[in-house]
Amino acid sequence: MTSQELRKLIDAALEGEISEADFLRLEAELSIDAHARSEYYERALLTTLLENEAAENLPGNITLERRRSGLTRSRRNWRMAFLVMASVCAVLIVVMMREGLDSVRIEPASVAAVEQVSSGYAILSGESEAVWENQASLRQGGMLPPGELHLKSGVVQLELFSGVTLVVEGEAKFSILSPMEVSVSSGKVRAQVPEPAQGFRMLTGAGEVVDLGTEFAVDVSDNTAEVYVLDGEIEWLPKGLPTQRLKQGEATRSDGQKQTPLASNSQTFIDASSLQQRIKERQNSRREQWEQASEKLSQDDRMITHYQLESSDVLARRIPNLATQSLKPASEGAVVAAGAAANRWGEPSRALDFSPAGSRVRTQIPGEYQNLSLICWVKINSLDRWYNSLFLTDGHEQGEPHWQIMDDGRLFFSVKKRDQFDRSKGEKDKHVFYSPPFWDPSLSGRWIMIATVYDSEQREVVHYLNGQILSREAVPEEYLVKNIRIGDASLCNWGLPERDQPRFSIRNLNGCLDEFMMFSAPLSEVEIQEIYEISHP
Repeated sequence: MTSQELRKLIDAALEGEISEADFLRLEAELSIDAHARSEYYERALLTTLLENEAAENLPGNITLERRRSGLTRSRRNWRMAFLVMASVCAVLIVVMMREGLDSVRIEPASVAAVEQVSSGYAILSGESEAVWENQASLRQGGMLPPGELHLKSGVVQLELFSGVTLVVEGEAKFSILSPMEVSVSSGKVRAQVPEPAQGFRMLTGAGEVVDLGTEFAVDVSDNTAEVYVLDGEIEWLPKGLPTQRLKQGEATRSDGQKQTPLASNSQTFIDASSLQQRIKERQNSRREQWEQASEKLSQDDRMITHYQLESSDVLARRIPNLATQSLKPASEGAVVAAGAAANRWGEPSRALDFSPAGSRVRTQIPGEYQNLSLICWVKINSLDRWYNSLFLTDGHEQGEPHWQIMDDGRLFFSVKKRDQFDRSKGEKDKHVFYSPPFWDPSLSGRWIMIATVYDSEQREVVHYLNGQILSREAVPEEYLVKNIRIGDASLCNWGLPERDQPRFSIRNLNGCLDEFMMFSAPLSEVEIQEIYEISHP
């Protein structure tokens, strides 16, 4: 970037008139060039001094209203400048830390950031046909909420943060009180306890189990509990009865009145390996169902793009477009930098990891469209960029869509309405349709289906997560676009560096993608739900 170009971008930022693309160019330049940062600070300081001097020297006949008007205009112009200044400050901190400046110390208390937190004691690590009472959103990989949980049917595997693994068979009611303590009101629970978690406790209406290592199970109903030692030994503290120490192969039934010895049989309870086999078989079955359904879906002439990854595609760095009936289908996808990953079905090398810088899938989509429906299956590690790309055209010209996720977890969709606009009149180049924040660290590493529908006929944009509506927003009349153009575009990244301008903004998705679909029609809520129901593992 020449000095003249740099000064032009800085002045545009200080005047509050810089475009999004130029803002990102300036941000990238400031992040790597100390001279550029120095130039920015000098011009920002000069602007401040000139404005202050002008304000102090206003003639006495200038009205208070005009002063206020100028001040308001100045404040508005400084909003964009503040964003750049914040970026510079962040960059400067990183630079100073890297250079190990002894003269600068950044204390934790001085950093205006809040550490992310979550709540819970265990993860749902596996499930087979599980049906929960009032926990429809609870799925594999999710944190179990506090309070009593009611598993109406099916089998689940829970991993407590202490390392304890529980296999719970429905119907069962239980509460996880801490990483080292679980209460079971009813149902069958098998516990595998590692050495670091010895002393783990399981409470029942009939008594309390204290694990001494390594595996036991309970079958609880009303005030009766059957306790089985499958490996190692436990201490059983029945209510109103003497304490017992039970070893491998021993079992007892307690009802508050008496204790009855039982024959211990591990086959009575499902173990973790058996559950995993069930899960694998179920996933294979659902995968086959989705392959059949997606073949039919690819025959839909509304579908423009359908990228469904195979291991051979990842190796060849080319992804065929399965949408065969479209009049103007998209090109094949060209894989750049992204590495192989397991897909949402757990199959190796059938997804792409876009975490490496520069990762993307290049595509070209011809034609013009009145409506769009975008669907993808992604696994997000973190939202550590300001913009986290899903699908973006190379530039951002009139009629071009951008689809991405903000760092605060909101879904972002826009179609550019105009290239020429007057900011001083309150005009904008586009209207951005945001969803409410939907992503937080509890979703990290979990496969989710994201969808957005742009309907120019109904004049609305609808965002979806896992088949459910996140938000529905009307398209303002002045920002309605009926001629959507795409052309060259990228999945999970944005744009290409220009000749003699190798620097580029970091917008690649920190995560994986294993399937992407685009339709030239606005899919209905029912259609989005049906796609989710048949395509989730």
